[in-house]
Amino acid sequence: MIRRAVLLLLASLLLCAGAGAGQAQAAGYRYWSFWERDAGRWVYATQGPSLARPSDGDVQGFRFAVSEDSASAVRPRGTADFATICAKTPAQEGRKRVALVIDFGTASDAPGGGASPPAARTACARVSPDATTAEALAAVAKPLRYDTNALLCAISGYPEKGCGEQVSKEQRERPAAEKNSPSDGGPSLGLLAGVAVVVVLGGAAIWQVRRRG
Repeated sequence: MIRRAVLLLLASLLLCAGAGAGQAQAAGYRYWSFWERDAGRWVYATQGPSLARPSDGDVQGFRFAVSEDSASAVRPRGTADFATICAKTPAQEGRKRVALVIDFGTASDAPGGGASPPAARTACARVSPDATTAEALAAVAKPLRYDTNALLCAISGYPEKGCGEQVSKEQRERPAAEKNSPSDGGPSLGLLAGVAVVVVLGGAAIWQVRRRG
């Protein structure tokens, strides 16, 4: 009976440890998502910027954020339309104008522990009629950085490093100040409290078994 109680105690401790490990589950990936403005709302693009060929007067957007997938991707902020973004870029024969919204995201999405990203901005690219979105973006937001699979990694040099890396919920949710605290990397208070409760209950169970014996 005592052996059974000890085994139950160890199993409970393992469950607590597993729950703590579960807190580090992936929250998603940190990357630049690509959007198209359709009837005043943002729609996730079905093609990459190197394949999409916008028409004159189109509005397209990019947002840097941590997202699980395309269904949960964070949209660019702002409601500026083509007329507003391209107001100071007159039409030109043999060229097309593409309005771009570039949203660098928030501190919680930034790599490196919450450094403030650049402010979101808009730009009007005047390019050749057959230009892709990537070419329009390169005309107004260099330098761009891509990985070997043609995934867009950086716009205007942001971020300096990384490309589509996986981010855990713990990395996403912990504030920067907490990351620099002496307790960084240790078990959470909730996990310690749970272990303490299990130990107490397990000890009581063993004591009762001995008493009955």
